[in-house]
Amino acid sequence: MAIQLGDTAPDFEAETTEGHIRFHDWIGNSWAVLFSHPKDFTPVCTTELGAVAKLKPEFDKRNVKVIGLSVDPVDDHRRWAKDIGDATGAPPNYPLIGDTDLKVSKLYGMIHPNASGDSKGRTAADNATVRSVFVIGPDKKVKLILTYPMSTGRNFHEVLRAIDSLQLTAKHNVATPADWKPGEDVIIPTSVPDDQARQKFPSGWKTVKPYLRVTPQPR
Repeated sequence: MAIQLGDTAPDFEAETTEGHIRFHDWIGNSWAVLFSHPKDFTPVCTTELGAVAKLKPEFDKRNVKVIGLSVDPVDDHRRWAKDIGDATGAPPNYPLIGDTDLKVSKLYGMIHPNASGDSKGRTAADNATVRSVFVIGPDKKVKLILTYPMSTGRNFHEVLRAIDSLQLTAKHNVATPADWKPGEDVIIPTSVPDDQARQKFPSGWKTVKPYLRVTPQPR
């Protein structure tokens, strides 16, 4: 079955470029981003892995651990890391999972469950669906899922923006509007009646429509 928002992220054990992990133990009390790739030594993914390496301090500030996945062996990941550094100026500074038996890819619905064999001999096209992003909370629940085609590089600034929203809305009973950025006004959910809203949001709000109340971002 496909993983849905709110599901517990499947736990697994795997070899990575930073040693053996059990996924839930590795997450600990942090947030986590698991992002996957169809094949090592592929062009778009090379740029993505470098982009994430450059943004790692931003993930760290948000208490977010980052982990990549590719169906190729860990030794290939280590060789690929040099290319990533050469191409982008930032080799991976986070672990990469070696998913040679496709176990994690299947567990997370990133690849057809009937895909057979292991990574050897498979091309990026064979693994085309392995282009996913999962944001997982400290409670090990899946908070966000994105799946991209092979031709479109992922925007990890948007992943950070979404995490800012997820963390804010987990702490305060608010929602964020389209194109929201930290520090901008937020939305009071319709589930919060006005009398409760007066207590929760003493700075007040602007009623755009009866179902759309906007208030300054809580601190």
